[in-house]
Amino acid sequence: MPEQTVNKARHIEVTAAELPLHCPTPSMLLWNAHPRVFLPIEKTGEALCPYCGTRYTLKGGPAARAH
Repeated sequence: MPEQTVNKARHIEVTAAELPLHCPTPSMLLWNAHPRVFLPIEKTGEALCPYCGTRYTLKGGPAARAH
């Protein structure tokens, strides 16, 4: 089972393999999380969760996304 983290991180870097991106992520504890929301990160390389304010960046930038 993957290690779960409390939803306290305010900046998370994700890879193209983790797309499509949603918050909370699978590694976050769900009992203290908000509803799942999918975040469009592919075009700009950055996304901000409207619920918790966590900022996500795509490692390698927008060109790193999987085709």
